[in-house]
Amino acid sequence: MKYCSACGHPVDLKIPDNDDRERFTCTQCNLIHYSNPKIIVGCLPVFQGRVLLCKRAIEPRRGKWTLPAGFMENNETTSQGAERETWEEARARVSNLSLYYLFDVPGISQVYLFYLCSLIDGHYGVGPESLETALFSESEIPWDELAFPVVAETLRSYFEDTKAGKGYPMRVDTVVRKPRNV
Repeated sequence: MKYCSACGHPVDLKIPDNDDRERFTCTQCNLIHYSNPKIIVGCLPVFQGRVLLCKRAIEPRRGKWTLPAGFMENNETTSQGAERETWEEARARVSNLSLYYLFDVPGISQVYLFYLCSLIDGHYGVGPESLETALFSESEIPWDELAFPVVAETLRSYFEDTKAGKGYPMRVDTVVRKPRNV
């Protein structure tokens, strides 16, 4: 960030009074510009024991399979965002949303929320961010072609919970990214 969004003057990276980390602060009006984690919301849509996945038409991980999910928008709840993303990516309507998995990913400043839900009437299609969509049983999941580790973990947990037959507890995990080799 180079300029203040309020007054247009340059910003400096400094620790503001009564704070404990560097923030972009306007040199003129002293407005502090906070940078906060991004929230990704999505669904784990199920129909007759099969899970709906989307093959990504966009980067990152174009051509890989994922659950329908994306960045939460302003003025929506997390469940509304998850429903919207499922419509946008898979042209699917869902019901009975229940928060199933929360992933903290501090290394990339993101939080993922996946809702377990029912696919209404088994109808789905292909949205502009997907190359294709399909329903998969556990044995049909393209495990080596999944786009993100959080998707693989969510799917593994879902199928384990289904086999256990004791319900679907809300899960919370932290993803620790390994530093890249230099």
